[in-house]
Amino acid sequence: MNIHEPAGTVPALAPDLLARFATIVGDKYAITDKDAQQPYLVEMRDLYHGRTSVVLRPGSVAEVSAILKLANETRTAIVPQGGNTGLVGGQIPHRGEVVLSLNRLDKIREIDPLSNTITVEAGCTLQKVREAADAADRLYPQLLPSEGTCTIGGNLSTNAGGTAALVHGTARSHALGLEVVLADGRVLNNLNKLKKDNTGYDLKNLFIGAEGTLGVITAAVLRLVPRPRARETAYAGLASPDATLKLLKLAEQRAGDGVTSFEIMTRMGIEAVIEHGPNVRDPLAKPYPWYALIELASQDSEGLRDTMESLLSDAIEQGIVLDATIADSLEQAKAFWFIREFFGEVQRRIGASIKHDVSVPVAAVPAFIEEANAAVVKLIPGSRPLPFGHAGDGNIHYNLTQPVGADGKAFLARWDEVNAVVFEVVRKYNGSISAEHGVGVMKRDILPEFKDPVALDLMRTLKKTLDPNNILNPGKVL
Repeated sequence: MNIHEPAGTVPALAPDLLARFATIVGDKYAITDKDAQQPYLVEMRDLYHGRTSVVLRPGSVAEVSAILKLANETRTAIVPQGGNTGLVGGQIPHRGEVVLSLNRLDKIREIDPLSNTITVEAGCTLQKVREAADAADRLYPQLLPSEGTCTIGGNLSTNAGGTAALVHGTARSHALGLEVVLADGRVLNNLNKLKKDNTGYDLKNLFIGAEGTLGVITAAVLRLVPRPRARETAYAGLASPDATLKLLKLAEQRAGDGVTSFEIMTRMGIEAVIEHGPNVRDPLAKPYPWYALIELASQDSEGLRDTMESLLSDAIEQGIVLDATIADSLEQAKAFWFIREFFGEVQRRIGASIKHDVSVPVAAVPAFIEEANAAVVKLIPGSRPLPFGHAGDGNIHYNLTQPVGADGKAFLARWDEVNAVVFEVVRKYNGSISAEHGVGVMKRDILPEFKDPVALDLMRTLKKTLDPNNILNPGKVL
């Protein structure tokens, strides 16, 4: 199923122009074979399928610059792409645009432990950056389930969030400087490590979250933090989202910024993971309506276990938590996290799913879930709400699974209807219709309903200024 794909078709490249692009990267890295192109054309959830004359895989910033210079001169539309893990269709060439894959730009250029920075190219996977930081006794504090595939360039272009955003923030929070190739091929070199640089506009933030529509990020200076000396992970059963919020408040009172992750999950999702996941066991002896996955971290090597035990003991005594367990090993902690991270995959096993990536103020999370559940079940009786996600920062992946036995295609055809009722609840609580996945094409057409009109006008002005020929990811975001 294709959702809100841009209309029209970009003409196939003329043979002579295709040859000029191929000359820049070399024939080996100009992919024209249709079978070899497929990994670059299909979105991971199979919602979007693209087409292209060529996938270009430059191996240097100079090659990226040359590609964009030629594209700008010839009005050739370009779709930048990282690890192709995006979930809103922003990285797919829907109309036949040229794909610019950055995954060969994968060097770690420098690690500076004293400055707590790492300078990396855009094609580095998140996992590679985290491993390099760990080798220097530091932590790169972004964590996503797709870390082995998603790239830094893609993370920054979508301002990705993740399970550690509660204390460390989104991708924007980690970037100190960027290297960006502009639409006309010029290279903006802003790779500074400075925490203080008050010399005018902060240009890097124009490109973070812009989904490749204003420029192509080729490298970044990223902020590192000290690697925690202790980490504790707990899994708690609760009666309601309201109890989850009370547990979060108690955890923050006890551990402050040591609460690095706080995830919420429904029983329905847990049961699906247990049924369909590989060798998954229910961590608690009895089922509960809701669950929280809590992670605490500390620079002190001792005492954190006591903090977690005291927190959970008091929460049980106050009636907030019904039962809980603390991981006794790294392997058990990974098993707890696997349950949460498998939520995205397992939904494919239990039926068609209409998905939302929304955020509301943390205090409004329980009310949002209650009202959204009522609204979608009223719209589609028998449908099964499956909200989960980053309760600690108000980001809920509000997904709706088809009724048991229903026709999946007919259910997905009501995507816009379900969006409308869920987004109205989001609007009521002054939330966002896109918390961490971006806009892409999926939310492009409804963005004007939720974005301040002056802000939208400024976005269009920036687009026209930086990309007057509209070659960079046309039809995305705006």
